[in-house]
Amino acid sequence: MSKRKILNIVLLGVFIVVVFFIGVTVGIGKDVSRNLLNSSGNVDITKVVNLYSNSRSDQIDFKQYWDIWDKIKKNYVKQPVDEVALFYSSLEGLVKGLDDPYSIYFPPDKAKAFVSDLSGAFEGIGAEIGLRDDRITVISPLEGSPAQQAGLKAGDIILAVDDIDISSLSVEEVVLKIRGPKQTKVILTIIRGENAEKQDIEIMRDNIDLPSVKWEDKGKGIIYLRVSFFNDNTWSEFDKVVKEIILKSPKNIILDLRGNPGGYLDTSVKVAAEWLAIDQGVVVSEKTNNGQIKKYNATEGKHRFVGIPTVILVDEGTASGSEIVTGALQDYAVATVVGKTTYGKGSVQEFEVLPDGSALKITIAEWYTPKDRQINKKGLDPDVVLEGDMFVQKDNTKGDKSDDYIDRGMEKALEIIKQK
Repeated sequence: MSKRKILNIVLLGVFIVVVFFIGVTVGIGKDVSRNLLNSSGNVDITKVVNLYSNSRSDQIDFKQYWDIWDKIKKNYVKQPVDEVALFYSSLEGLVKGLDDPYSIYFPPDKAKAFVSDLSGAFEGIGAEIGLRDDRITVISPLEGSPAQQAGLKAGDIILAVDDIDISSLSVEEVVLKIRGPKQTKVILTIIRGENAEKQDIEIMRDNIDLPSVKWEDKGKGIIYLRVSFFNDNTWSEFDKVVKEIILKSPKNIILDLRGNPGGYLDTSVKVAAEWLAIDQGVVVSEKTNNGQIKKYNATEGKHRFVGIPTVILVDEGTASGSEIVTGALQDYAVATVVGKTTYGKGSVQEFEVLPDGSALKITIAEWYTPKDRQINKKGLDPDVVLEGDMFVQKDNTKGDKSDDYIDRGMEKALEIIKQK
């Protein structure tokens, strides 16, 4: 059975540049795609060839594709050619033709890895990367991850992986080079900031199985609540944490969404609705290519933080689902947003696992805040802007430990709370 999920995650790219065969994924449909499989559940390429008559187009001559297919099988130097690999690579190229970094076709092995990422458990360095200004950029290292511990920061531009130049590679290919078994090392060559010199960061890969929600009682009725991402486990963790926080009768909340790369849309909406009254209105709107608008309302969630003054901490790594939460609470003036302009990932992806174990993640809409502000490619500006680094190392000359840092975002949030 196929499985659909609506995602808003900033993740992988896609590779291989062959564009073809729209009939397989659009014009043919699921029933026919099931017929592409043999008794072992693998693609039977002879059945694919028979689909030619069903994939005709007035604008495209698919005969050229099959001509190239035949030339590869006949003339390529290393025979026999792996026809299944050609088939999957062609589907990857088809989606690549959209020129959208968030629309991706995953062959079965990559689909399995992607689903594993969403579950919150995988082996690697624990960092989200994406394209910014056509360069492979760190969106955010996950809190407590090997990447963060090694010093990788949001905004770092990756130039090489293990001394291999990655300037011509897609995000997907770079991710595959960075990922690897735990207790193995990977070296990322990065630049940080304008006119900076290259530097190497060595990271020891490990199991990445991190809680997405944590909290701390700061005293005087002030609660610090950190949400790191919105994956499969986030809502259950968040619901449990909120029950614990309510017992403390909080007077103020600091919601930390820095470096939160997003995740599931429904979880983001339910989290935002905790601060909104049930009749407050829209949390976020989706606008599709045909002008249809789908609204997600504050009726979701349990509304347990309504009326509690809140400060939201954001930065360049605040993306996607965390931008939904930020935009809603900012528009309804129930929170003060502090930090830096957010990443600007405001598009909606539908994720569907196909019968052969492959998967398609495709952009189907864009998000707008309750006041109809577009998130995609623009981001959200904070109410209080913090220039410079969010975290500043303490002064050793005054006896502070060299590994201690001042959290300027937290300091500003506490300052704002005291002023109210």
